[in-house]
Amino acid sequence: MALTTINPKAPNTGTGAGDLFQYLRNGQPRTRSELATLTGLSRSTIATRVDALLDTGLVGAVGAALSSGGRPPSTFAFAPESRTVLAADLGAAHAILGLTDLAGNIIDHLRADLDITNGPVPVLDWVVARFTELLQRNGRDASTLSGIAIGVPGPVAHSTGRPTKPPIMPGWNDFDIPGTIQQTFDVPVLVDNDVNIMALGEQSLSWPDTENLMFVKVATGIGVGLISGGALQRGAQGSAGDLGHVQVPGGASTPCRCGNTGCLEALAGGGAVAANLAAQGYAVHTASDVGKLAEDNNTAAIQVLRQAGRDIGSVLAMCVNLLNPSVIVLGGRLASAGEHVIAGVREQVYFRSTPLATQHLVIVGSAAADMAGVRGASMLVIGHVLAPDAVDHQVMNRAAAMAT
Repeated sequence: MALTTINPKAPNTGTGAGDLFQYLRNGQPRTRSELATLTGLSRSTIATRVDALLDTGLVGAVGAALSSGGRPPSTFAFAPESRTVLAADLGAAHAILGLTDLAGNIIDHLRADLDITNGPVPVLDWVVARFTELLQRNGRDASTLSGIAIGVPGPVAHSTGRPTKPPIMPGWNDFDIPGTIQQTFDVPVLVDNDVNIMALGEQSLSWPDTENLMFVKVATGIGVGLISGGALQRGAQGSAGDLGHVQVPGGASTPCRCGNTGCLEALAGGGAVAANLAAQGYAVHTASDVGKLAEDNNTAAIQVLRQAGRDIGSVLAMCVNLLNPSVIVLGGRLASAGEHVIAGVREQVYFRSTPLATQHLVIVGSAAADMAGVRGASMLVIGHVLAPDAVDHQVMNRAAAMAT
């Protein structure tokens, strides 16, 4: 979901408090007079809408501004700490859950091993219990909650939040994740592919002004979160970015779990790299095992990671020529094992892509690291609940509650 942005210099054409709130969303304190100048609205209209926003708690008074004489004018700003967001990044074998404020600042988090193949009911029961734990140990309750977002390792129909034939999530196809979570938490629940939310998380942390970014997760599988023209691209059925099942040149003899041969995941995914090392006599089973070997400067592990990077880079080069991103961020357990995978990617992308497409291209490791998913899930909710219509809805609900 694209985050709502407003040019504060543009004339305001909205009619609700939600539109006015967008002028305060960046956290800069403003007076009623400044808001009237920015929007072209009357002082009385501004006063009414500011009071409505104050009632919701989304905006708070932050003291007095400089005065040219008489009573100093009060200033107001977005109050992100007034509400909370719960976010979950579910992988094939792990989970990271977080509690954030409405600016995406992480208040608390927890992580654990979690087998996604256990199925939706036990996994989501566990998630709900951990969400409750995060709220309680930070002195919050469900009344402070604005929304929940969950990333899962498979395609998702974004309009419904239901997984769509996820290859590594048996039993999850078309399961109503939002409805299940809402049995406990009566708030908006958004669900997306885990790599999509990682792309949002990385963008919000390190590249907020970048409109064309690719986030590549290299772990058990290989996927891409694509932000193009400032908007997250999901595709028609939510399967955009499935880089792991693109055929690698020269790899046609290698079978893949999807039924085809020569897929990138079959050559460079965590399982494939671990199998390569195991065949050389090393006691490794997972991407994490490979990463630990590489961190210990094991030559064989470094070599297979470098080759995995080259294989990934050969496929990414096609994406660079087609989509022309300005930033490629690599994350996931394998990509975080030193610079070995990233070095291989750079080698092939810069060699195989056109000079114009790579003229200003930056290829880097993830700055958000394993918290990218939680950050991105939080931003997904924030973009949803702070959009003008959503803020107007909160204002109306608050007014109705105060009237009863």
